[in-house]
Amino acid sequence: MAVKKDTNKQNGGRKKTTSARRSYRKKKNKDLPRWIYVITAACFSFVFIIGSYYLFFRPYFYRFRPCFNHKYYDVCMPAGHSVYGIDVSRHQGDIDWATLKAGVHPDAPISFVYIKASEGSDFKDVKFKENFENARKHGFIRGAYHYFSTTSSGVSQANLFISMVKLSPGDLPPVLDIEEKPKNKKKYIDEVKVWLKKIEEHYGVKPIIYASSKYKKKYLNDSFFKEYPSWVAHYYIPELREGEEWLMWQCSDLGVLPGIKEKVDINIFNGSKKQLKNLLID
Repeated sequence: MAVKKDTNKQNGGRKKTTSARRSYRKKKNKDLPRWIYVITAACFSFVFIIGSYYLFFRPYFYRFRPCFNHKYYDVCMPAGHSVYGIDVSRHQGDIDWATLKAGVHPDAPISFVYIKASEGSDFKDVKFKENFENARKHGFIRGAYHYFSTTSSGVSQANLFISMVKLSPGDLPPVLDIEEKPKNKKKYIDEVKVWLKKIEEHYGVKPIIYASSKYKKKYLNDSFFKEYPSWVAHYYIPELREGEEWLMWQCSDLGVLPGIKEKVDINIFNGSKKQLKNLLID
C-alpha cells in the first residue's frame, strides 16, 4: 500500500520558507544605510537640475544677465557693432512709421528694415505693400524676404515672391528665410537651390540666406550655399562663434521700438554704414 504524502506539511514548509525570504529581504532593505538614499536622491536632483538648465533655461538665460555693454531698445547689444536693423511682418500689426523714425536712439539708429513679403507658394503678407512703401518714405533702407515652405516647389515660391516684390535701386538684396525641418532633406535642399537661382537670375543679385547656426550646420552644409551671404539667427548670446561667417546677425527677438506695439527682431550688420550701402542694388 502506497504511503500518502503530507501535502499540508510540505506546503506549510514552503510558505514558511517564502515568508522567511520576504522577511529577510525587508530586513536587508531596512538595513541599507540612510546615506545611500541621500546620495541617490542628490544624484537624481543634480541630473534633473543640469538637464533642465541646458534644455530650458540656458537658451534664455542671457536675457537676465547683467548688461555690460550698451542697452538699446530693451536689448543688451553685442559689443563692437554700430549698424542696426529690424525685420517686420503682419505680426507687428500697424506700424507708426513716423513715430518709429523720430524715436530711434541717436547712438543706435535703425539703418535698415527687412519686410516679409511672402510664404510658400500662395501666402501674401497683408502688411507687405504698406510696410515696404512706408519704410522708404521714412528714410529707411528696405529689403524684402520670403519664408520658404516644405510643401511647395522652389519655382512656385520664387514666382510668388517675384510677383509681389519690385526692387528698386537703393534696396537691399532679397532674403530667403529657411527654418522648417524637411522630411526629405535632399528634395528640400534641391528646391531651395531652385529658388535661389531663379531669384538671382531675376534680380541680378545674390539673395541672402537667413537661418539659425544649428540649421545651417545640419541642412545647409553643401558647398553651394557658401556662395551666398549669410544672415544668422542666434539669440541671447554676447557674440557669435569664432570663425562663423555672417553678413547679418539677428541677435534678439525682444526689441521694443517706438511706433511698434509688438516685440521686434533686432539685427546687426557686420560692417560699417558705408559697407551696408555698397550692398544695395544699383
